Amino acid sequence: MKKILVVDDEMSIVTLLKYNLEQAGYEVDTALDGQTGFDKGRNFEFDFILLDLMLPKMDGLEITKRLRQEKVKTPIMILTAKGEEYDKVIGLELGADDYLTKPFSPREVIARIKAIARRTDEVSTNNPIAKNTPENESEIEEVYHFPDFSVDLVNYSVTKNGEKVKLTPKEFELLAYFIKRKHRVLSRDKLLNGVWGFDYVGQTRMVDMHVSHLREKIERDSKNPCYIETVRGFGYRFEGESN
Repeated sequence: MKKILVVDDEMSIVTLLKYNLEQAGYEVDTALDGQTGFDKGRNFEFDFILLDLMLPKMDGLEITKRLRQEKVKTPIMILTAKGEEYDKVIGLELGADDYLTKPFSPREVIARIKAIARRTDEVSTNNPIAKNTPENESEIEEVYHFPDFSVDLVNYSVTKNGEKVKLTPKEFELLAYFIKRKHRVLSRDKLLNGVWGFDYVGQTRMVDMHVSHLREKIERDSKNPCYIETVRGFGYRFEGESN
């Protein structure tokens, strides 16, 4: 049984989520403040964390940041009543996997959880950026050297000018997805489904945000990118030969 941690200070939301998630077959633990949520997320194993942004004692952004610093890789979906894009962008930058703006339907929450879980399972079993096993070690290229940066798909690292580039998990996965499909025009829907594992109308903005941040970290000039090119009316294309 999958175990989910719900962190929210609104008891009505906690009750609603707990009931619907348990009806869907999940085991649910809860926390009503940020400090408790952080402690549980750090000290116990969960398959998923639903995390409100506005919390007493420690806010959701700080929880996300500290969990990722502690190497906790549990998928996190941010729940926020705020409509500002800034909070969503920061949450994703800190390592959250998805976000939902309140009010939301429990059905959509469950659908998102299942989609991200499918994606996580794919990464752990047959995704090309997963660590090598004796069976696939000879089948994938481990390191790509481009003129301006290098990518190690096995050790999840990117270096530029001899220094390590700090990418969020989703930024790295997006970059790996581009590299494996270089020279191909990829629509935002294709990228969304391939990297995030779900395809909802209106969520393609998430792709644009991640592409923008990724360009800032790997391109010489993010305003005039030479690696991740925009194909107007279609999507994006990764150009660049490795050696």
